[in-house]
Amino acid sequence: MPKNIFAQNQTQTQQQTQTLSPHQVMVVRLLELTNIELEDKVRSELIENPALEAVEPDAMSAGPVAGGDDEYGVRPANSADDYRTEDDVPDYNGWEYHSRGEVAEEIPVSADTSFGETLLEQLSELSLDGQQRTIGEYLIGSLEEDGLLHKPLTEIEDELTVYYGIYTDCAEIGRVLQMIQGFDPPGIGARTLQECLLLQLAREEENGGSLSPAFALQRRILTECYEDFSKKRWSVIADRLGVDDEECREALGEIARLNPRPGASLAESLSASRQQIIPDFTVEIQDETITVSLDSLYVPELRVSNEYQQMLDGQMQSGSPEHKAAAQFLKQKIDAAKGFIAAVKQREKTLVDTMNVIAAEQSAFLLSGGDESQLKPMILEDIARATGYDVSTVSRVSNSKYVQLPWGIFPLKYFFNDAVAMNDGGERSVRELYRCLQELVDTEDKGSPLTDTELMEKLKEQGFTMARRTVAKYREQLHIPVARLRKE
Repeated sequence: MPKNIFAQNQTQTQQQTQTLSPHQVMVVRLLELTNIELEDKVRSELIENPALEAVEPDAMSAGPVAGGDDEYGVRPANSADDYRTEDDVPDYNGWEYHSRGEVAEEIPVSADTSFGETLLEQLSELSLDGQQRTIGEYLIGSLEEDGLLHKPLTEIEDELTVYYGIYTDCAEIGRVLQMIQGFDPPGIGARTLQECLLLQLAREEENGGSLSPAFALQRRILTECYEDFSKKRWSVIADRLGVDDEECREALGEIARLNPRPGASLAESLSASRQQIIPDFTVEIQDETITVSLDSLYVPELRVSNEYQQMLDGQMQSGSPEHKAAAQFLKQKIDAAKGFIAAVKQREKTLVDTMNVIAAEQSAFLLSGGDESQLKPMILEDIARATGYDVSTVSRVSNSKYVQLPWGIFPLKYFFNDAVAMNDGGERSVRELYRCLQELVDTEDKGSPLTDTELMEKLKEQGFTMARRTVAKYREQLHIPVARLRKE
């Protein structure tokens, strides 16, 4: 009897997965906000939840709220658990995504729209479902100021899961990104410079630009000879594509008109508002003592409304179905308020703990008054071990926060840098290596610039031990061209 090729088998597998509770999701989202963004979130929460209220300065100095015994300023209502259901869990899945970045001390009133706002307006014109729209907003928030997306899609996939509970894949994210790449200006949302230029050529083709005789050659240069193009090997490109120098120069001239930073024009109004940054922390140094404080002047003290608690107590005294439903509603609002207050306090503790450890690790730099040679090699894992927090938590704290030092404002990312081996067996920060390498290039003879091998030898004289290819890697990270391109 022939074998049934359509036969199906059923198997059972046991899989353990870890999901974040609503409170954990709330803490994660608050952790990423700057103080200004937190102020906006608190204001929004005060409007949406009448059980949450801001404490007036006079009330704060007067001590605990009358009749309140717990940390939220309300009497505990033990019997209210009888009214708890699964629907009582506060829902924060609808939080709005805010782009990360510097925030102006004063936001000027202007008719211009910002970089992100312009793209979000174009996104709103697309027919998308809720998940796609959230992905689109997150992608727009992840674009750098040049308009390019430097973050891998796999990383965005993970972040969407953590921040929004969205379980998607790179294919869906890629489809939404492709839609964004159709926005104005052309080239926006590209992941590489090559893709950025090709997107602009594709837009020109849609507008009839392919009628230009040099158009096909431009595309071939960017697809077949991009490495030679990036290294300015013009004669190599002409020979490889079998065209004369005149044709090649004409095509290259057309490519030169393309914009390698399509987001720059959109970001002009945003950049103007970013000339000043409001720090999240302040570090004061006096008599060799380092003091860290969290700048929270913009966030009011919060408490649960005593009036709402009294209403809940009154409703619980009656056993009628109507009163039970009312008590359940009140309990849900109070629990949501308590959860938000706890999350704000957890955010404050996490920020202060992390900044205190960073200051302790970089105390030599701080006490030296900002001498970069005193910066200690430090990575996220070092702070995670010292604080007991997860590496991802430390990453979120350092991602968008700034600290006011006596000599200026610095992003927290400034303090994190890899170690570089020295001739004496010690270690120096990679930022010190950057400074030395940049100084060598700035002071070189431009008629005969230093090769990577010569840079390696000169760095070795300063105590750095590394191979020539390692020097080339750090040179590229500083966007310093090779020696033949620096020759004047």
